[in-house]
Amino acid sequence: MPDGLYAQEKVCRNEEQLISKLQEIELDDTLVKIFRKQAVFLLEAGPYSGLGEIIHRESVPMHTFAKYLFTSLLPHDAELAYKTALRAMRLLVLESTAPSGDMSRPHHIASVVPNRYPRWFTLSHIESQQCELASTMLTAAKGDVRRLETVLESIQKNIHSSSHIFKLAQDAFKIATLMDSLPDITLLKVSLELGLQVMRMTLSTLNWRRREMVRWLVTCATEVGVYALDSIMQNWFTLFTPTEATSIVATTVMSNSTIVRLHLDCHQQEKLASSARTLALQCAMKDPQNCALSALTLCEKDHIAFETAYQIVLDAATKGMSYTQLFTIARYMEHRGYPMRAYKLATLAMNHLNLSYNQDTHPAINDVLWACALSHSLGKNELAAIIPLVVKSVKCATVLSDILRRCTLTTPGMVGLHGRRNSGKLMSLDKAPLRQLLDATIGAYINTTHSRLTHISPRHYSEFIEFLSKARETFLMAHDGHIQFTQFIDNLKQIYKGKKKLMMLVRERFG
Repeated sequence: MPDGLYAQEKVCRNEEQLISKLQEIELDDTLVKIFRKQAVFLLEAGPYSGLGEIIHRESVPMHTFAKYLFTSLLPHDAELAYKTALRAMRLLVLESTAPSGDMSRPHHIASVVPNRYPRWFTLSHIESQQCELASTMLTAAKGDVRRLETVLESIQKNIHSSSHIFKLAQDAFKIATLMDSLPDITLLKVSLELGLQVMRMTLSTLNWRRREMVRWLVTCATEVGVYALDSIMQNWFTLFTPTEATSIVATTVMSNSTIVRLHLDCHQQEKLASSARTLALQCAMKDPQNCALSALTLCEKDHIAFETAYQIVLDAATKGMSYTQLFTIARYMEHRGYPMRAYKLATLAMNHLNLSYNQDTHPAINDVLWACALSHSLGKNELAAIIPLVVKSVKCATVLSDILRRCTLTTPGMVGLHGRRNSGKLMSLDKAPLRQLLDATIGAYINTTHSRLTHISPRHYSEFIEFLSKARETFLMAHDGHIQFTQFIDNLKQIYKGKKKLMMLVRERFG
């Protein structure tokens, strides 16, 4: 390969122009004889031939020329055509110093290429030509098991780019499933094998096409058959991340469309479902934050697996799951008809939450209100248990007053879950647990008022007066609330007497 971009591009261009001239010539018997003779000569000519058995590492690759030779020779001497094309598949400049058979670390090889001397500016074009040669061989080998195996081995040994291997996997899949005939199972297996190689190559590297690749692999395995799907689920950890395995692989495998496509009987369906559940539980153990909900969904129809998934969530709740994740799972549990479990998860979520006085538009507020409504519907004991958690986690006065108001409107447990009988009496604000909530709400209003007043500007005065009116409504719910509120206002007038205009507005409204 010559040095410099211009010279390297000229090599490619001249070769392509020469081949396009040759393609204009009609091959008769005489020319086929010459072709055969030249192909054999090139294969046996040693290191001075680009198709010799041993070549210099920086010898210009012969992919484009070999593709021309292959298509020309194929109808006349298939053995020689394949021998030539397979010899030309190599791309030594990308080979590591390890022996050529060692492909255990394919994705590390390409990453070191740019630092090598000399620089191959046309490398991406060369790799795409190599891919074209492989695709041409795959197409020609359809229906020939021995040839397909040889071509597959050559691809796995010589192609180092995951995107090109993925393209070949897709090409093989298209050729194998052409509409005019039954699928070619050997070619489908080649497609799957290449797809699995891509999964392994890109598992620990960032690749923007990764989701597309995973979805495609499941489609390919579905075409190959139920045993292929079972196999990728049993070996998921070498192919997929836990999130991919649960949210894409197992979910697709368990979908109705897959079951219909495979014409599965009950026994096969159950075997596949069992593999999906095992995968789901393994993924939930490995990455509960991202996989717990998918695992619960996948295990719904099996009592023991579902219990196991629920237990994994409970164990993970104290070790790093966020309140958002726990609330999401809790709502799912309620939707599935497990209110007590939903309640348990909601209480665990509350432990992770912390809403300060000024976070009155925080997205978690809806979850807090939902958790309190759920506890309220279950009964007095559940409400009494969650209120201390609310008081500890929520310092926002408006949220606390909203919860308080909702709790005083109806009797706890009136929904009649589990057929409980209820006395129908409203809960008293003078006794636990509502007394604790009332005190916390009043305390939150007092703290928030002082916080607001430290940096209030005149344009917020009227809004502040409305806030105090809301505070008064809460104060008045207490037995001695009227006195408490009067003392509170007097206190404000004393501390903030420097804010004359604001205190005049306070006097006008509250005396």
